[in-house]
Formats: sequence, C-alpha cells, structure tokens
Amino acid sequence: MPANAPTILALDFDGVLCDGLLEYFQAAWRTYCQIWSPPNPTPPPDLAAVFYRLRPVIETGWEMPVLIRALLLGVTEQKILQDWLNIAPQLLREEKLNATDIGAKLDSLRDHWIAGDLADWLSYHRFYPGVAERLQQLLADNSVLPVIITTKEGRFVRQLLQQQAIDMPEKYIFGKELKRPKHSILRELLQAYAGNSAIWFVEDRLKTLEIVQQQPDLTAVRLYLAEWGYNTPQEREYARQNPGVTLLSLSQFASVFSDWTEK
Repeated sequence: MPANAPTILALDFDGVLCDGLLEYFQAAWRTYCQIWSPPNPTPPPDLAAVFYRLRPVIETGWEMPVLIRALLLGVTEQKILQDWLNIAPQLLREEKLNATDIGAKLDSLRDHWIAGDLADWLSYHRFYPGVAERLQQLLADNSVLPVIITTKEGRFVRQLLQQQAIDMPEKYIFGKELKRPKHSILRELLQAYAGNSAIWFVEDRLKTLEIVQQQPDLTAVRLYLAEWGYNTPQEREYARQNPGVTLLSLSQFASVFSDWTEK
C-alpha cells in the first residue's frame, strides 16, 4: 500500500457521509412537542432555518430539542454559537430535565417513525455527492478498512447505509450505544491493529478533532475536517491555521487519497 494512504479510514457519519438536517429538525420538533406540549403543533415558520444554521453546536441528539427550547425562549443565535456548552446544561437544570431521558425519547420517536413509515424517514436524509460511491469502492477494494465512528445510534446508521446498498459489517460501525468517546474508539483501533494502523479520521466537528489532538498516544492519527459538514466559516479558517488538522473538500474526499493535500 502506498505511504500516502491509510490502512484504516475512520469516518464520522452525520455531516461527513450523510446530510440529515431535514430529519434532525423533524425529530427534534416532534420530541420537543412530547416534552413541552406547545399549544400549536406546527413549528414557527422561521424556526427550521435557524435550527439548520445552529446545527454545528450540536454534539449528541438530546441537545436538538433543547436547542429548539432555547430558541423559543428567546436565546439569540449569537449567544448560542458562543456559549452553547453552558446554555444547554443550564436549561436542563432550570427545567428539571435529564439528557439521557431526552435522548431516549428522541431515539424512541425515531424507532416508531422507522417502524411506521421507513420510506418517509429515509426521505429526510441525503448522502453527500460522491461519498456513497467512494465508501462502496473502499469496501470492494479491500486495501483500506473504512469504519464509522458516530454519536448516532448504530441501528439508524445501518438503515441509511442499506438504503444506499452499502453492505458494511456491523462490527465496523461504532455508534452511540457503545457509550465511548470517539478518541477512545480510535485508541482501541490503534491497539487492535498494532503495527499496521495508519489511521486517518474525517470529522466535521472541530472540537472532536481538537480532543483527539490532546491525546498524547494518538499523535499518529491523521486528522481531517470535512468542510462540507456541520461547521462554521470560523472553524474552517481555524483548521487552516491548525498544523495538526487538514481541511478536506468534498471533491478531495471522493477522489484518491493522494489528492488529500497536506499542510
């Protein structure tokens, strides 16, 4: 294998392979209605657009209905972008809610949605241009091992991959149900493939990449920020200046590894 290719390509799912913004808002709004019972079950006309712009602040699913709650309580976009890590837990405390319970409600809603109308649920997702084909190519080629590391439940990921006719072994999908941070899973992969583990990690969340950078035993992992995903122009510019992170375009991702430019 050429030196300018990984042995393991670790991929985030939401914001790298799949654009689920439409589904996020639908699932978040329906979960919000279950928890807060608004008088009008129809969301305000501009709410979805604001939610989409703020998607980069979300790390895990439970935050999505809480983000809607913050917006409807009048918290500004600027404040959310600057201070979401404090706003979200503060809202949980004020409203006597539990993140785990909210996440369970969201997952249960998705399960019922899928069971009741799978085609409808799938219709709210779009794979980014070229990524499904690239993943299929990697799986068929067998020279690079692709794995998915995501905060989404693995069962939802499998449903969406099946829609694209992507047959990925379940053991290579590391979902939220494992309850381990992404850097821990990268560490486990390094240990499992010791001596043959050139890992490249593609993620759309800059903070996740920064956490990996902080792990002294993960310095060999090559880090890429997916510029097409859920991140802000400021984060992309920061990545350009960060010597440990390479900004990756969608066209590069869909191309051969030698086209993944390095700093």
